[in-house]
Amino acid sequence: MENKLAHMNQIKKGNLTISSVLLEFVNQEVIPGTDIDAENFWKKFDLAVHELAPINKALIEKRESIQKKIDEWHLVNKGKELNKNEYIKFLKSINYIVEEKEDFQISTQNVDEEIAKIAGPQLVVPIDNARYALNAANARWGSLYDALYGSDVIPDTDKAAKSGSYNPERGEKVIEYAKSFLDKTFPLNNGSWRNISKILIDSLNLKNKNQLVGYNGSKDNPSSLLLKNNNLHVDIIIDVKSKIGSTDKANISDVVIESAISTIVDNEDSVAAVDAEDKVRCYRNWLGIMKGNLQTEMEKNGKKFIRKLNSDKTYQNINGGKLKLHGRALLLNRNVGHLMTNPSITLKDGSEIPEGIMDSFMSVLCAKHDFKNKINSRTGSVYIVKPKMHGPEEVAFTNTIFSKVEDVLELKRNTIKVGIMDEERRTTVNLKECIRAVKERIVFINTGFLDRTGDEMHTSFEAGPMIFKGDMKKSVWLNTYEDWNVDIGLACGLSGRAQIGKGMWAMPDRMADMMTQKIGHPLAGANCAWVPSPTAATLHTIHYHQVDVFKKQAEIMSRSKAKVENILSIPIADRPNWSVEDVNKELENNAQGILGYVVRWVNQGVGCSKVPDFNNIGLMEDRATLRISSQHIANWLHHNICSKDQVMEVMKKMASIVDKQNSSDKNYEPMFGNFENSIAFLAACDLVFKGRIQPSGYTEPLLHKRRLEKKIKYS
Repeated sequence: MENKLAHMNQIKKGNLTISSVLLEFVNQEVIPGTDIDAENFWKKFDLAVHELAPINKALIEKRESIQKKIDEWHLVNKGKELNKNEYIKFLKSINYIVEEKEDFQISTQNVDEEIAKIAGPQLVVPIDNARYALNAANARWGSLYDALYGSDVIPDTDKAAKSGSYNPERGEKVIEYAKSFLDKTFPLNNGSWRNISKILIDSLNLKNKNQLVGYNGSKDNPSSLLLKNNNLHVDIIIDVKSKIGSTDKANISDVVIESAISTIVDNEDSVAAVDAEDKVRCYRNWLGIMKGNLQTEMEKNGKKFIRKLNSDKTYQNINGGKLKLHGRALLLNRNVGHLMTNPSITLKDGSEIPEGIMDSFMSVLCAKHDFKNKINSRTGSVYIVKPKMHGPEEVAFTNTIFSKVEDVLELKRNTIKVGIMDEERRTTVNLKECIRAVKERIVFINTGFLDRTGDEMHTSFEAGPMIFKGDMKKSVWLNTYEDWNVDIGLACGLSGRAQIGKGMWAMPDRMADMMTQKIGHPLAGANCAWVPSPTAATLHTIHYHQVDVFKKQAEIMSRSKAKVENILSIPIADRPNWSVEDVNKELENNAQGILGYVVRWVNQGVGCSKVPDFNNIGLMEDRATLRISSQHIANWLHHNICSKDQVMEVMKKMASIVDKQNSSDKNYEPMFGNFENSIAFLAACDLVFKGRIQPSGYTEPLLHKRRLEKKIKYS
């Protein structure tokens, strides 16, 4: 009964009714150590929330109103070829596209160099798991040897398989790859890093002597060598006593490279947080990072140990004195968007608090500790990434929320920095005006293919049946959108002041493919791009050594700007005549991803899962991938590409396959044969069969409802 009581035990505070779990956490764990009086905080919070919540509600209603007008326009023009000029004129008439004003440059101040000056990988990790959060924070530095040895970048061929505790032949290939990287990145005047037999600081024969910035040990007998390229550091570890170092000519035992420069800890698409208990778990991990005391017990090779946040790294500066480097990634906190509400707090009219407003206050309240100890931000800033905003008005509302948080917590204006996720079409086509709305606090824009495609489908639902999911990446709108985001960001002065990001590599086991393809992100002018693991961060960093992103951004600024009319090319099929076999294959692919993700979300509260696809390739699934898959099937149902019976048959067939894929999980509850009672299966079906009427095609309302049902049923 404990969980039911957690939902029921509410405490009155002014006009608010607050879950005791949340209230006790804030009063007993967050506020002590700050200069805040608890009673005063709750009074001011009460007033602020009741002022902000009605604006939030009106903006969500406006989304629905605009969507209804777009649906009606497509229905009136059904059967006609899309006239781009007429379509744009219509979108302007309903204020979907707003007037673009004069050019401007952002003026954000007090930005950490990880945001402004260093281009590199950005790790994204669910905040509800302390171990993941710690691993991500500590992924600022990664062993290139370990990343290569444990991944498919080194093929399992020619006796180089990952076998036993250590395969020397595989190890040789790892060292060869790493030293080839050093030769390309830090070339010597004569010869190769492979042939160095003794490393001496004063006689290291680098072509660019400025690349050597520090060391540890003595100049004649260094224990590490610190090099720098494109603002990224590489630490060459020298240890004659180690297993690897003892067999190396120069006694190099590892090459440790700066990897996850920044990390987004996520309260949104990769977590399943539906009540006070869940939200406090997320907030508590963030608080631990802000205080610098987050730790968790782990077990590796049968041994238990405590994982903590890494300390900073210190070196002898090559020019004398000490050199100190950040030991952890700079952490950004992704709050939820404007849509969802949460039962943790109810307002005077009995309605639930908008979850995004609650997230803003709690995230920044926790960050008060970091403003004192500078564990995360050295500039006294807190970085909040805000997803799923629709257009400049909603971005301006986020600015209003943050200003209100700053007032309540007595912080200087623009202490809170904002990241705009450019993943809804109304934000894309108005990106310049969205940036203008937060021009004094913006530090980040990025493209997100999956959510953006989900919104593309829902916005244009009535336009016709969508093309196959796999064909989306070749579509005109998508490639224009990717260029447009960079063009607008650069025109607004983000280079050297803020991040322009690109999306996730979703196949954590396919690192060789990532190393071939993901260099496209820095080449596109992105000074950060998302990776799913510390290993991926370490490997992707190599691309930022190969590409000087800030130089690339300067080149891109002279190209012709992407055109908004191409972004508005709707990806519908032209007279589809697909075979039943091809339709079923696409349905099965979508259904497998939906079921594989939803079954863990609803039954186990896991918000990010590696779900095997048809070919048993593990794909990282979160709510963004779920949105695109469910909207795709819902669109095909709506346009009679498939029937409800056909889809249900596919869902049942794929449930059996997903059950088999999870057979080794002792906590797994099978769906097959229990379709009427499996809350997870019913949730997956809801997402498809009720997908047409979901707000913006989002999956959260249905998932939250079913997860709460599951928690209450089994508490």
